Amino acid sequence: MKHIVILGGGESGVGAAVLAATKGYSVFLSDGGSLKLAYKKELIIRSIPHEEGQHTIEKILEANTVVKSPGIAETHPVVQQIRAKNIPIISEVEFAYQHVGDAKVLAITGSNGKSTCTSLLHHICKTADINCALVGNIGFSFAWQVAINPVDVYVVETSSFQLDDIVTYKPHVAILLNITEDHLDRYNYQFEKYIEAKFKITKNQSADDFFIYCADDDVITKHMKQVDISAQKLPFSMKQEVKKGASIKGDQMMIRIQEERVAMSIYDFALKGKHNQYNTMAAGIAASTLGIRKEKIREAVTTFQSLEHRMEFVATVRGVDFINDSKATNVNSTWYALESMMKPTILILGGVDKGNDYTLIEELVKEKVRAIVCLGTDNSKIHAAFGSLVETIVDTAAATDAVTEAFKLAKKGEAILLSPACASFDLFKNYEDRGTQFKQAVKLL
Repeated sequence: MKHIVILGGGESGVGAAVLAATKGYSVFLSDGGSLKLAYKKELIIRSIPHEEGQHTIEKILEANTVVKSPGIAETHPVVQQIRAKNIPIISEVEFAYQHVGDAKVLAITGSNGKSTCTSLLHHICKTADINCALVGNIGFSFAWQVAINPVDVYVVETSSFQLDDIVTYKPHVAILLNITEDHLDRYNYQFEKYIEAKFKITKNQSADDFFIYCADDDVITKHMKQVDISAQKLPFSMKQEVKKGASIKGDQMMIRIQEERVAMSIYDFALKGKHNQYNTMAAGIAASTLGIRKEKIREAVTTFQSLEHRMEFVATVRGVDFINDSKATNVNSTWYALESMMKPTILILGGVDKGNDYTLIEELVKEKVRAIVCLGTDNSKIHAAFGSLVETIVDTAAATDAVTEAFKLAKKGEAILLSPACASFDLFKNYEDRGTQFKQAVKLL
């Protein structure tokens, strides 16, 4: 019997353990931290051997295969010891893929917009009555879904960390939205390694598959010249018309794949902002490759509701709009958020800086931001970057204080935008916790 060790006991790790147990493998799960109560109960109910607060290396090295959670870096001492023993390490999406059978996998990756595009594509599939599931990096374990409730189509948000450890993972449709500098701490601060990780989404595809990519992204188009891609290439663009794929000219989006063409006005899109026009083109192309009729694509694109913590409208208090974009954990995400703002903005920024280059948003800050409220333990870099661009910068170290200070600064007809451009771990559990505390603070005003 094959013995599988799961490294990490979060959503993906426990999902992989459940799938392994369901398929009759011998399983052991090891987590160096503490397991969430719900996950612990799941492991106990299913009689899956596990440990927390430590990694018993002797037990881990008994594995035929290790399924590693995406949050665990290659440099982790336990990973190094597994590598030294030549034990194969795979990601949870790889393990799940090995058990999907004839189901189709639609995989979405990119530095920004993944969750929105994945959710929109899932919404289109559901609108078309396809038996589908929304899984992956968006927060629902792919492996768990395969184990408990297998479907015909899996719409999988796929991060570079998950792609690092794939072997056979072969999406029928792969979407690459954009590539900007992010997570460089995991790639020895070499942008090229991060680019290569993103492009792994295409590596196992064949001529029957589709690769959907942004033709306006110079990083993507440049790297495509250096790699062999067997899949059918379907670009999307706002700068040029494409023979096959999607483009926006004026206010019209046109998707051309087969004989049937899909045309619609961008003013009918539920999602606003230029970045979301790219997301909508990508999801629309993917839906067309599945043969989903244009009426269903149109219906879904106009009825989609945006995600929690991603440009989420919270409330209007005394004429001031509050918008929660806590999921913006890098500068590019904040660029997209500011680009879509139509009112003078008080911007809440800050957290754990991942090597941010704030010059990327200088022009938008000059144009749209009247004041900045810092929310973090070290805000010196924000002061240095924007001190000469805005009249007021205020430091805070709690969501309630940030909301209160921003509200004092805001005038009727303006907006307060939480779009931190940073990770949240200095003051919060994660970006969800940061967004939730922001929303609670708004309700207390």
